[in-house]
Amino acid sequence: MISENQIDDVQRATVYDNSGDKIGKAGQVYLDDATGSPTWVTVNTGLFGTSESFVPLENARFDGSDRLEVGYSKSQVKDAPRVAADGHLEVSEEAELYRYYGLTEGTTAGTADYAEGTTTGTADYTETSGAAAGLGGVDSDRDSDRDLDLDRDRATVGHDTSGPTTDQAMTRSEERLHVGTEKVQTGRARLRKYVTTEQQTVTVPVSREEVRIEREPITDANRDEALAGPDISEEEHEVILTEERPVVAKETVPVERVRLDKEVVTEQEQVSDEVRKEQIDVDGGTETTTRRD
Repeated sequence: MISENQIDDVQRATVYDNSGDKIGKAGQVYLDDATGSPTWVTVNTGLFGTSESFVPLENARFDGSDRLEVGYSKSQVKDAPRVAADGHLEVSEEAELYRYYGLTEGTTAGTADYAEGTTTGTADYTETSGAAAGLGGVDSDRDSDRDLDLDRDRATVGHDTSGPTTDQAMTRSEERLHVGTEKVQTGRARLRKYVTTEQQTVTVPVSREEVRIEREPITDANRDEALAGPDISEEEHEVILTEERPVVAKETVPVERVRLDKEVVTEQEQVSDEVRKEQIDVDGGTETTTRRD
């Protein structure tokens, strides 16, 4: 039995069924209006834990940390009558839960309040000897009839356990990547002209004059010229010599034109990101047929 000083820990616990299977996170603890003892606990069930199911704390075991084991099966808790967890159980609501879990009310019919509420009556119950709490604690025929009635009332195949039934289909959604491009500035380029100096060597042919002495013997052909002057005399003869020297001149000439231009280069780039998708599992049943419309 769960004690009052364990309420806060129970509300943070994870609920497991009588076979050790996880049902969901514990929600609210409801107290008996007369005794103030913990009587009911809500468990988050349904799709994504969006619904709360009431389960009795009778014969429940709590390990003192974060594990609460109840005496009923997971399917039985998930299919429990939908009662709004609004802080107080009405007499009719509690009676319906008693019948579903195979329990009988005490001699004084009363109500149960949420753990932080006030007490105004009683909500005692005892287990019936004819139906054991747990998987076999509810008349399966009566439970099936109740589900069939719900289906007929809603004109659907099956009914929602996580909220109001809308239709007989469940929408599965997923995220998809939509990738585009945008232009961003990545750099800047400019042309700049500057002057450098280098040493250049050019080979230029140059000529110069040198003195060459030519001697010829006296012959009959030149005898008259040789004897034309005095016999003995002093004489000078001068020849001017010349040479070429390199002369350097510079001129500026255009050699090429340089400009900046842009071109577009296309390449393949992979983009990766995480996307979420919903998956739908089928609980129960041995034979299923899948049809895609």
